[in-house]
Amino acid sequence: MIYVENKKRKIEKIKEQYPNADILDITSSSELRYAQILSPFYPHGNIPIPFTDGLRATCVEAVWQGLKVFDSCDIDLNTFKNDTMKGLKRTVRMFGKPLGHRKGVYGKELLNYFDARMQIYIPTYKWVLDNVPEVHNVIMRIKERSKDHDIVFLDYNTNTEFRDTSSPLSHAGLVKLYIEGNYPKKNVSYTPLSDAEIKQRKNEIKENKKVSKRRNKSKVEQLNIFKNE
Repeated sequence: MIYVENKKRKIEKIKEQYPNADILDITSSSELRYAQILSPFYPHGNIPIPFTDGLRATCVEAVWQGLKVFDSCDIDLNTFKNDTMKGLKRTVRMFGKPLGHRKGVYGKELLNYFDARMQIYIPTYKWVLDNVPEVHNVIMRIKERSKDHDIVFLDYNTNTEFRDTSSPLSHAGLVKLYIEGNYPKKNVSYTPLSDAEIKQRKNEIKENKKVSKRRNKSKVEQLNIFKNE
């Protein structure tokens, strides 16, 4: 099984909850490069910008942030060129009320949060998983490992339900869906979870955590899928 936990949690607590599991930090601050390249902040380069023929961006996060439109600011072409993994966030504090995401650099339509997630973020991240050879190779190795080992991904966001718009989506959750063959399909019309469904989901997560905490404690080693090379 593959699980997603908050990177800010104490590693000892995670080990207690998931005995004998491999733990892999796949954020941009990961100490392991092969894990770091799974971050949406990693500058692979040459990533297509949705609904925009001919223009590319450095990373998934650059696409997501660059197409944001605010009260005081439209899209930012310079964000598409940012390859530093820093300074990518374009926030309410800086630019005021968010109006949506522009549907392409030259588009007139603004997408709401859910539609932008489904039409911009999710397909752009999938493009990286499908088309960047180094990334795809790592994914396949993790998939093979997960057949007989529990794996815990560490991410700053832990929302693994792409239909839940109450919190930011976890890219680790998307990796989990991709490996398990459950990645959102392009030709399916999805709808966001209702408030009642979100509340029910959060209650279920709490109950599942209570069950997990009753597992036996066990130490684990940091996952290294290249340890024999």
